[in-house]
Amino acid sequence: MSWLAPVDLLGAVAGTLTTAAFVPQVIKTLRSGQTRDISLVMWLSFCAGVALWLIYGIVLGAWPIIAANVPTLGLAGIILTIKIRNLGKE
Repeated sequence: MSWLAPVDLLGAVAGTLTTAAFVPQVIKTLRSGQTRDISLVMWLSFCAGVALWLIYGIVLGAWPIIAANVPTLGLAGIILTIKIRNLGKE
C-alpha cells in the first residue's frame, strides 16, 4: 500500500479532523479544571473504544488509524484523568 494512496489520504483527513475536535475541550478542561458535566461512564467507554481502534489499526498496519488514535487517546486520557481526580470534589 502506497503512503499516499487515496483511501489512506481519506483516513488521514478524517482522523485529523476528529482528533482536532478534542483540542478545544482539552484546553477548556485544563483551564477550568471543571468536569462536572462530563459523564465518567461515557468517557471510560470512549477511551476504551479508542484504545481498541488503535489496536485494530496496529494489527492491520493501517497508519491512518494508528496516527489518528494515538493522539485522540492521549487527549481523551487527559480529560478522563482530570475527571477521575475530580470525583467527589464537584
